[in-house]
Amino acid sequence: MKTLSWIFALLLALACACQKTDQPQTSKERKMEFVIQSSAFTDGGPIPARYTGEGDDISPPLSWSPVPERTKSIAVICDDPDAPGRIWVHWVLYGLPPDTTELPAGLPADETVLGSAMQGINDFGRIGYGGPMPPPGKPHHYLFKVYALDIDPELEPGATK
Repeated sequence: MKTLSWIFALLLALACACQKTDQPQTSKERKMEFVIQSSAFTDGGPIPARYTGEGDDISPPLSWSPVPERTKSIAVICDDPDAPGRIWVHWVLYGLPPDTTELPAGLPADETVLGSAMQGINDFGRIGYGGPMPPPGKPHHYLFKVYALDIDPELEPGATK
């Protein structure tokens, strides 16, 4: 079994600026940023084995706030910018209701989860979350990004990033 000491988590919260161009943003909206966290690991800390491809390979619990007022849906992407050759996508989740502020650990690898949210195909070629399992070498960082969208995407399950 490989050591997991070289796996690091980097939580990055991004609010997607998906405002219509004819609706100017207020200074409050321009300054609003999500705070995203996980009860399973800390920002910059190692991801526990159960959330990696070397362990149980289950999605970690995540929570975020505040959600912007005009949000119509939420999307979550997890990727690895340190993968050889390109950014490696570990998770694509979209169509979450706008009042969603957390995800439990261990979402099933189903096309539809949590009632109406849909999961896309990751770079492992599977639906749902695929945990970190980088090749030996330099440390990798995993970005968990939350997007507040002003649309409800008209996508079927299985979309790619």
